[in-house]
Amino acid sequence: MLHAKTNIVGLALVILLLTTTAWAGENSDQANKGRVGFADDSPESIKLRSGSGDPVAGKDKSELCQGCHGEDGNSVETSIPKLSGQYAKYVAKQLRNYQAGKRSHAIMSAMAATMDDTDLADIAAYFASQNKMKGKGSNSSNRIGKNLFLNGDIDRNIVACINCHGVDGKGKAPNISLFPVIGGQHKSYLLKELNKFREGARSNSPGGIMSIMTETMSDAELEALADFSAGL
Repeated sequence: MLHAKTNIVGLALVILLLTTTAWAGENSDQANKGRVGFADDSPESIKLRSGSGDPVAGKDKSELCQGCHGEDGNSVETSIPKLSGQYAKYVAKQLRNYQAGKRSHAIMSAMAATMDDTDLADIAAYFASQNKMKGKGSNSSNRIGKNLFLNGDIDRNIVACINCHGVDGKGKAPNISLFPVIGGQHKSYLLKELNKFREGARSNSPGGIMSIMTETMSDAELEALADFSAGL
């Protein structure tokens, strides 16, 4: 069993390496811009993370979404995720997962069921085109969360979060959407989803990496990690 888990962790890292290498090769000019965390909201970065959808059309199509997630994707209710500056392809993937039953939520499943591929792309592009979500920087004294985020614990199959989510949680690069923006996300939402991965209630991360990483984490570690990520 341990051997199988280690192989899956290795697979997830291989996927990350391949996507990062492909991005670097195809976007050498971009690779030298905003290198630390790629957290910028430059027109070039916004265009890349917004994908092929139409953000103008998406603003109108997302009117109902805005009621929960906020007009600009910064939700007020902390149990509802921020979508501001999130990768469009990641948002669309989650909506497709709701359509397919890989994720389940009474409201989200019903909403996603009404959308076609064009709607998904446009709505996702609108939220992606907003400035990236930001934390309050209140996590500087959180040593446990910081250590997990920056270093992980390879003995427990816990890969450092920076490997997938970037040094500031804002993503690896503007067009690498395999792993979401988590820096500045609501702590309550992050903690809820981390618990779902650990408990097996959610299992749609690439290669099952999040389920493996959270399996051996304690409640205190999950809370510390959510707290540190939210403050970025």
